Amino acid sequence: MFEFSLHVATIAALYGLLALSLNLQAGFAGLINFGQIALFGCGTYGAALAFDNRLGPVAGLLLGLALVGLLALFFARLGRSLGSDYWGIATLAIGQILLTIATNETWLTGGAQGISGIPQLFAGSSRLQGHLILFGVTVALLLATWWLFHRLTQSKFGLSLRLMREEPQFTASLGYDLDGLRRRAMLVAAVPAALSGFLFAHYMTFVGPDQLFSTETFVIWTMVVIGGFGSHAGVVVGAILTQVLFAAVPFAKDVFGLPSEYVAAMRLTLIGGGLLGFLLLRPQGLVPEKVGSVRG
Repeated sequence: MFEFSLHVATIAALYGLLALSLNLQAGFAGLINFGQIALFGCGTYGAALAFDNRLGPVAGLLLGLALVGLLALFFARLGRSLGSDYWGIATLAIGQILLTIATNETWLTGGAQGISGIPQLFAGSSRLQGHLILFGVTVALLLATWWLFHRLTQSKFGLSLRLMREEPQFTASLGYDLDGLRRRAMLVAAVPAALSGFLFAHYMTFVGPDQLFSTETFVIWTMVVIGGFGSHAGVVVGAILTQVLFAAVPFAKDVFGLPSEYVAAMRLTLIGGGLLGFLLLRPQGLVPEKVGSVRG
């Protein structure tokens, strides 16, 4: 039971990084990114490709950061000519294109079989000790990202992001460079997403295209909606709550005597139900955004 709880807590912390990343984009900058899982995939495949080419974890980390930086800049570049709605659709399409590449380019990504045998990042005296160390590192990274994003969004840069979210034309009329704001927001938000993917790859020891399905993006969106747009604490709470509910699904199946194939359906029901329920009944989320606390 301890190892299971540790696994749930580790996945919750990794998804907490993804939720903080998406919250900076959508909750503060108004960038509706439906391709968030592609940023995560840059980190996972960076680690996997480095391992597959007999390079070390440092090379995998650098490769993941380089890939996610390029993708983030490409996403930001799309924002110059597309409105927010169309930009969201475009990011979803790019995510699907990258999924298709990961599935079919067997020579590079291992295709549908993926890349397995990726070593644990931290080798303790036992497998459990290695997982404990990785969990500690993930939590420390989550807290550091939380603190950094809090400081960032309390600054004048955070105010400019909020202004762009609410009134982009007015923001431009004040002399702000909207393209520059998008680029900086995307680059900053992409880093924790790639780090989450890198740690996930070494934790699971396997990377495959099934980890890049668009449904995973909407899992992250569910976390942000439940927690509250523009609330760092809220989205982390949303990530923890969502993962705890997902972990409880198999137990609920056993309690009610449901077939095993109901597990995936119940997970999708939780995603859709959580999104709809909070959007309709509590759109501000569990921890609403605090307004008027930006420092000069």
